[in-house]
Amino acid sequence: MGHLLHHYWLVMIVLAAIFHSSNSHSLTCHPRDLEALRDFVNELSPKPDTWDFNSTGDCCEWEGITCDSVRVTKLKLVSKTLSGKLSESLGRLHHLTVLNLSRNFISGSIPPSIFNLTNLEALDLSSNGFTGLVPESLNLPSLKSLSLFSNMLNGSLPVHICRNSAYLKLIRLEFNRFSGEFPSGFEKCSLLEHLFISGNGLTGNIPEDLFHLQRLSLLEIQENGLTGSLSPALGNLSSLVHLDISSNSFSEEIPDVFNKFPRLEYLMARSNRFTGGIPKSLANSKTLRLLNLGNNSLSGPLYLNCTVMTNLASLDLGTNRFNSSLPEHLPLCRQLTHVSLARNHFDGHVPESFKDFHSLSYLGISNCSLVNISSTLHILHHCKNLTTLVLSLNFDGEMLPDYPSLRFKKLKVLVVANCRLTGLVPRWLSKSTSLELLDLSWNSLSGAIPYWIGGFTNLFYLDLSRNSFTGEIPKSLTRLHSLISQEISAEEPSLDLPIFLKKSKDGRALQYNHFFRLPPTLELSQNNLSGPIWEEFGNLKSLHVFNLNDTRLSGHIPSSLSGMTSLEVLDLSNNHLSGSIPSSLQKLTFLSKFSVANNSLSGRIPTGGQFQTFPNSSFEGNHVCGDHRFDCQADTPDQKRPSTSDESDNSGSDFALDFSYGVALGLGLSFVVVIAFRQKLFRF
Repeated sequence: MGHLLHHYWLVMIVLAAIFHSSNSHSLTCHPRDLEALRDFVNELSPKPDTWDFNSTGDCCEWEGITCDSVRVTKLKLVSKTLSGKLSESLGRLHHLTVLNLSRNFISGSIPPSIFNLTNLEALDLSSNGFTGLVPESLNLPSLKSLSLFSNMLNGSLPVHICRNSAYLKLIRLEFNRFSGEFPSGFEKCSLLEHLFISGNGLTGNIPEDLFHLQRLSLLEIQENGLTGSLSPALGNLSSLVHLDISSNSFSEEIPDVFNKFPRLEYLMARSNRFTGGIPKSLANSKTLRLLNLGNNSLSGPLYLNCTVMTNLASLDLGTNRFNSSLPEHLPLCRQLTHVSLARNHFDGHVPESFKDFHSLSYLGISNCSLVNISSTLHILHHCKNLTTLVLSLNFDGEMLPDYPSLRFKKLKVLVVANCRLTGLVPRWLSKSTSLELLDLSWNSLSGAIPYWIGGFTNLFYLDLSRNSFTGEIPKSLTRLHSLISQEISAEEPSLDLPIFLKKSKDGRALQYNHFFRLPPTLELSQNNLSGPIWEEFGNLKSLHVFNLNDTRLSGHIPSSLSGMTSLEVLDLSNNHLSGSIPSSLQKLTFLSKFSVANNSLSGRIPTGGQFQTFPNSSFEGNHVCGDHRFDCQADTPDQKRPSTSDESDNSGSDFALDFSYGVALGLGLSFVVVIAFRQKLFRF
């Protein structure tokens, strides 16, 4: 009997498989769905390539469409560059469970009919150009995932989506134009796990009902205009793993409730108005991996219990009011790799304990009133994994040491700007062969620019401006490999915060969030150099910014500079250059800023390429003429005038970027970890 049952079940399984196979191959598009799809694409262009309404083909086999045995259940057309408006016809696809039309160019208001698909579980219309309000008539009782981010939707925050969508687990509304006070209403989404509403214009405080969401693990409300104190009711969100309240106007002390978060890993609260110290419960968090409280008004001695914070990997407390000395205990945070303490009221020396900071990769301690650069470098060269070091605005007037024993073999970024340091470029730096960015600007360094800098294979950003270097520009700089064939390393973690801010004369700040996204630069301006501009500079095809203003160079402008095909900024002003402006420079099609003012040039100004866009000030103080620029007949030697020291200081300052306003180290790990975390979260 058992033998017969075995055969019976085997036959049934085979028959079921055959039936399923036959059934799946006989899927046909329901006529109502076919009609709805036809109306849908009539509003869009270009049409999806595989959608052919003139053939007898089955729409269930078209790209982006999934059917069950009866109806269309999924519609996914992501990044197809579709444009136009959504049709009401989508509301007739009653069996849809997934609708994903993200990253196209669809605009207009969202048809209300889409919000009446009772079987829909996932709706993604993100990264389009939708405008207007989210309809109040929303009726999506099966919805679990809603993504409307990166559009131009406006009005009040649509908390009404929770009225008839009680199963929502993910809501993404960030980077729209929602405004007004942060309303109550999310409490009705009792299953909500991930809420993104950053990058809008919300005001007021966080409504108390939001703190009732017991399953909420990720909350991002950064980049709004929220105010007031942070409620202690925050501690009710016991499932939180990721919290970002950055770039608002929260004030008063941070509530001491972090002992109620057994899973919290990421806390970002930078750029608010918090005062007081770091809460004790936060300074003793066992789970925290990233802590970012930069750009607030926190004060007092800085203490973190590193014997407990065994998972802390990234720390930004920059731009606050912490005082006393640098915390000696930080090396006890054994996983800590990224540290920014810049722009605080620390003083004194880098602690000896930092010799044991073996995990450290990123250190920013600029503008902390530190002294003794010799001791600092002797201590930090023991940090064998150090790749980025920012020390600007410290060590006022000290001499840059040249000790042969110093080694920074893994160093990629070194910024020691605006310290008024004296001495020479130290020979020990030649051993840092991994350097990609070197900034020693705004000091009083002297002597010749070392030839060995040209041997740095990966160097793409060099700023030696505003020093007292003498002699010729070393010809080795014309052989910098990364500026000939740009191969900038992307191994360094992407940064959620700027490495540094630069300001020019007009006060505009340029913020760079990724050091390898800085424009490839040679900045040698305002030194006491002499000699020519080498013809071989034309080989630097990947160079974007070339500043040699106010350096006393002489000779002709090489026509070979036209080979610098990526050049965006060329400033040769306030030198002793003679001859004509080479017409070959018309080939520099990316050139947006150009100046040869206050030299001894003559002849006609080129008229092709970008030259018609440059102002008269780019050519003044020469014997040049050209259409709509200078009258050749009226040009006299009196036009040439030497620049004063004040003029020299400001000339070309739109090109010479000033580090003196602050250097803030970014939290490299934060963005990488957050991205990885997000990838793990969104699986709808």
